[in-house]
Amino acid sequence: MFNFFRQLFGNGSKAAVSRKETDMKRFLILCLGNMGPDYVGTRHNAGFMVGDTIAEEAGVPFKSCRYGDMAIVKVKNCELMLLKPSTFMNLSGVAARFWMNKENLPLENLLVIVDDISLPFGSIRIRQRGSDAGHNGLKNIAEQLGTQNYARLKFGVGNDFPKGAQVDFVLGKFPPEEQKLLPEKLKRAAEAVKAFCLSGPAFAMNHFNN
Repeated sequence: MFNFFRQLFGNGSKAAVSRKETDMKRFLILCLGNMGPDYVGTRHNAGFMVGDTIAEEAGVPFKSCRYGDMAIVKVKNCELMLLKPSTFMNLSGVAARFWMNKENLPLENLLVIVDDISLPFGSIRIRQRGSDAGHNGLKNIAEQLGTQNYARLKFGVGNDFPKGAQVDFVLGKFPPEEQKLLPEKLKRAAEAVKAFCLSGPAFAMNHFNN
């Protein structure tokens, strides 16, 4: 399987550092969002933004793969498979199921990054399980995996919208005052993802939930 990634990402990238698979803890980090220029920078793409932050800090590019774009980042003894699904939000579970099965990953090695309107802008909440709370991406993941017992990192986008305007709000972009703070908030979310993989969900929740 490692040869598959060598072919996909090349021998010279940081993602293709030679190692034994048994030496690494491997995680699928499913970054939710929608592909395409119309969705770049929108609140609903917060998951994509966190994934981009992790990859950019590591100097690893995303490359096209089955059901999305992927960057593989090595953090100490962990390998983070950052996946931005190309299935659009409502079918995110299709990508999750494919890669979990292909890489034979246990459910506890899946972390979904998703926007959340119930949290203030930039707030982070990590949960090991829970309902979809009306989020279509999470709903499809639960349907495809047959369980809601998967970890998720929720990135708050706020809920400053009038009744009936939720769709326009989440598909809208952050206002200028929030855009100034966004890099700092995304960096903290990126650190939370690394903590989840390196030290476990309990540690990550205790140190990053706010």
